[in-house]
Amino acid sequence: MSQGDVLNIAQQAMTTILMVSAPMLGIGLLVGLIVSIFQATTQIQEATLAFVPKIVAVLVSFLIFGPWMLRVVIEFTQNLFMAMNSYLK
Repeated sequence: MSQGDVLNIAQQAMTTILMVSAPMLGIGLLVGLIVSIFQATTQIQEATLAFVPKIVAVLVSFLIFGPWMLRVVIEFTQNLFMAMNSYLK
C-alpha cells in the first residue's frame, strides 16, 4: 500500500463525510439564522427558542436524508472493501 493510496482513501473519506453531513448542517444553519433574525426583530432573548428549533430541524432532516446518507456510506465502504485486495499487494 503506497502513500498515494493512503492519501486517496483519506481524501475519499473526507469527501464522503462532508457530503453526508452537509444537509443536516445546512438546515441547522438556516433554521438558526431564521430564529436569530426572529429574536432580533422581536427582542426576545430566550435561550431555548434558539436551541429547540435547530434540534428539531436537524432531527427531521436526519429522517428525510437518512436513507440517502446510509446509501452513500455503504457505497463508500463497499468500494473500500472491494479495493482492499489491490491495496494489500
